[in-house]
Formats: sequence, structure tokens, C-alpha cells
Amino acid sequence: MPAKSKAQQKAAGAALAAKRGEIKKSELKGASREMEESMTEKELEELAETKRKNLPDRVDKSSD
Repeated sequence: MPAKSKAQQKAAGAALAAKRGEIKKSELKGASREMEESMTEKELEELAETKRKNLPDRVDKSSD
């Protein structure tokens, strides 16, 4: 499942780092905090490894 936006990819990367213990969970905010709690490491890897080149900065929630 590739990321749909640069913001989602970045949040997944931060959540993955926290899940692996590379950063403190208390440093997470917003979407990355929710992702860390609700997703597995494998799911986060899939989102975080998405190439950012042609992704939009953000995607409206209504377009899902």
C-alpha cells in the first residue's frame, strides 16, 4: 500500500522510527502518533518506502 501524499509518507517514516526505538514515542505528533499505535512495522515500512517524487504534498480527506 503506497503512500498517497508526501505528508503521509513522512508521517509513516516518523512512526516507523519510533516503533523501532530510533526516536522517542513522545516526540510524535498527530498522524504519526496514531500510525505508530495502530499499524504494524510492515505496514509502516510499505508507506515509508514510497518514492515522494510525484506525490502531492497533501490529499484532502474527502477525496478518499
